[in-house]
Amino acid sequence: MTLSHHLLLLGVLSLWHCSADSADPLGVFCNKDTNIGSGNASADFDDLSVQLVSKASTNGFVAISFGSGQYLVHGLAQCRGDVGKEGCSTCIQDAAKQIRTRCPNKADARILFDYCFLRYSDKDFIGKVDTGFGIFLRHGAKVTETERFNEELGKLMEKIRSQAVEPQNAGLGKGQTKLTPFVTLYALVQCTRDLSPLSCAQCLAIAVGNFSDFCYNMKGCRVLYSSCYARYELYPVSFRLGSALMWVLPSLPILQQEEVNATSILTIDNED
Repeated sequence: MTLSHHLLLLGVLSLWHCSADSADPLGVFCNKDTNIGSGNASADFDDLSVQLVSKASTNGFVAISFGSGQYLVHGLAQCRGDVGKEGCSTCIQDAAKQIRTRCPNKADARILFDYCFLRYSDKDFIGKVDTGFGIFLRHGAKVTETERFNEELGKLMEKIRSQAVEPQNAGLGKGQTKLTPFVTLYALVQCTRDLSPLSCAQCLAIAVGNFSDFCYNMKGCRVLYSSCYARYELYPVSFRLGSALMWVLPSLPILQQEEVNATSILTIDNED
């Protein structure tokens, strides 16, 4: 098995760690040009973290601004829409703990897990599409019947993107389609719930649009941005609705910790 890593450097953030292990985040981003400081500012971030954990664990989502006077801090936490309350609470608590450890004293930080996402900043990002950095993961061998595969993938993605922008679906779209009697294609998309339907559609269009460049004819692909997420695989990629149990997913190779002084788009290519 060969493993190659490709980094496309775009900006001024820091990528500290990427992993597909369920205990570790897929990515942690720390803006090295920001600092929390001390006194009231530090206390505001501490209080914000508590509010994010409490409210997101209960509702699966929260976007809030916290502080007093002219200095406000802004935060967002969200679990994937098909994750049960217990799994959501565990993920958000872990995210809040790890983000402060991995991004100490940084006023702009984001952490992405498979099942939840948390970010905070001293700049107001709530309600805005953010595709300024991302994580792209591709793995598995290439498909053989490429024309049929890409046709069915396109139709499935169009269907679940339409689901995601419906208000009752809270930014989540998921579905599956049979490629053969024995092979099923599964897909999932999600936007953060602070986005309007139009903004959600715009973010997902960008995410899915990257499939043809980074994951063309591959059996599996994930594109993760701060505002949305898109994935397809040839195995189930979601929780069973109404259940706290996770599907047992094949693990991706772990990328060892490294620091890159840029916004990073990571592509993991795992081929047999």
